[in-house]
Amino acid sequence: MLNKELLVARGIEKADLVLKGANIINVFTETIEQADVAICDGFIVGIGEYEGQEEIDCYGKYIAPGFIDGHIHLESSMLKPVEFAKAVLPHGTTAVVTDPHEIANVSGMDGIEYMMEASEGLPLDVYFVLPSCVPATAYDESGCILKAQDLEPYFHNKKVLGLAEVMDYYETIHGDYDILQKIADAKSHHKIVDGHAPGLKGKEVNAYIAAGVQSDHECINMKEALEKLSLGQWIMIREGTAAKNLDALMGLFTPPYHQRAMLVSDDKHPYDILTYGHIDDMLRQAIQKGANPCIAIKMATFNTANYFGIKDTGAIAPGYKADIVILSNLEKVKVEKVIKNGKLIIKDQNQIELMEPIVRKEILDKVYHSFHCDEIVAEDFKITPEEDVAGVNYYRAINFVKGEITTRSIKVPLINGKPEIVVADDILKIAVIERHHNTNHIGIGFVHGYGLKMGAIASSVSHDSHNIIVIGTNDTDIAIAANCIRDMQGGWAIALEGKIIANLPLSIGGLISNLDAVTLSENISEMKGIATSLGVEEGIDPFMNLAFISLTVIPELRLTTFGLFDVSQQQLVPILI
Repeated sequence: MLNKELLVARGIEKADLVLKGANIINVFTETIEQADVAICDGFIVGIGEYEGQEEIDCYGKYIAPGFIDGHIHLESSMLKPVEFAKAVLPHGTTAVVTDPHEIANVSGMDGIEYMMEASEGLPLDVYFVLPSCVPATAYDESGCILKAQDLEPYFHNKKVLGLAEVMDYYETIHGDYDILQKIADAKSHHKIVDGHAPGLKGKEVNAYIAAGVQSDHECINMKEALEKLSLGQWIMIREGTAAKNLDALMGLFTPPYHQRAMLVSDDKHPYDILTYGHIDDMLRQAIQKGANPCIAIKMATFNTANYFGIKDTGAIAPGYKADIVILSNLEKVKVEKVIKNGKLIIKDQNQIELMEPIVRKEILDKVYHSFHCDEIVAEDFKITPEEDVAGVNYYRAINFVKGEITTRSIKVPLINGKPEIVVADDILKIAVIERHHNTNHIGIGFVHGYGLKMGAIASSVSHDSHNIIVIGTNDTDIAIAANCIRDMQGGWAIALEGKIIANLPLSIGGLISNLDAVTLSENISEMKGIATSLGVEEGIDPFMNLAFISLTVIPELRLTTFGLFDVSQQQLVPILI
């Protein structure tokens, strides 16, 4: 077979496919050069003048390597892998590196097996990094706990590229045995170790990197990014549905920093993918803000492949996989055609028909039946502070930050000596209800900056343990919305005046829908529209931002099934202060 490729490369035999007269984005020289591209048996074999059995006229077009998302949680798209592939392939994404820690927190290794089997054989390359923190911290109640010995056998899988974001940076730098063993296992198999350390700096970030963590996707400004990059980390520039850091990190698109930076989405809803795009949208934004298109595309292709060790991928050059995006407009990153493994699979952003991979029945049974909790009543949300309230004048509230997944802790004056909902001041009640082991644990707190004026909004998507999270203006609607989630085996729900007015089932682990991207996007838009009509603040995603309120590894104040959690202090804190 190789001899055939050599004959084609030498111009003695015709190529299977030739892209004629293309303007090639050269990721090695960061320049554009015009030539034919010869493809044989799924690989690029020549750049120059070639003839092919099939030829595509690319004069006036630009061709780039297929885009690679270097950090995503496929579950956060709420799409099954086959539907996700259908959504992103027309946008030029030909590979993703996914961390399945969302479904692993629900179903453990069964969840990881589901994602692997459900993505097998798709024309989208789905690579995996193994969840490092299930649960995220010891203060979380998730469906499963994964130790180093659970993960180690999976490092032998060729689709597994490394250890996923090491979120519990506190325990990492303090020498937690199991986390350090996971890192050691990854390195012993010559795999990468991804990071997650928002705001970590100085000697603490030195310790974190010394532990073996090689990247970070949580930088929100250039100062943080440059400190970590200068210490040897790769920086992932993130632009998702909730967390948007592209603007703040535009300086990374310039030499020399761009050599160790890549583009990722992390969490992106289907509406945003269908409406704005995927990695192509990040490229479009970066170029419009002044980035060199060749550099930006390199950061979305070759850099990512290089960091993860994905062989023969990420460049238009002999010996590289023929995963190619044909652009009709470079500045607007307008995807016209997509070639995967040397075959034209997308033309004019058409939808592709794909067969859904077969998943074992025993795995499906686990992920479709993941709720184990009692019915919830309004009285469950009453607050009876145990501590002496003498001299106490305030209670804590979690303050949303627009455009970010970080939060702030604020003080709110007590109402008649008690913490209360004050809708007029945008002080709402929030609860996290354990749903995996029927412990009846319910953490209760208050939030500001969400904007809801009536009713309640609930979801089973609450990072990373994915218990039921619900926010509302009264205890009755809070209970009704939460019970709807329980009864659906997961999803979103909106309650108003004692009844459910809208709901969206997410029956796979309480995270993933059975709908296609277009239908799901329409349902999401309808749900968000209703939430907005009930007062949710502009700039706050009613469900995505809500989902992160329980994530105990993002500053500053969070809510778990045990109560309020101060991330900087790494401890539970009382409501009253």
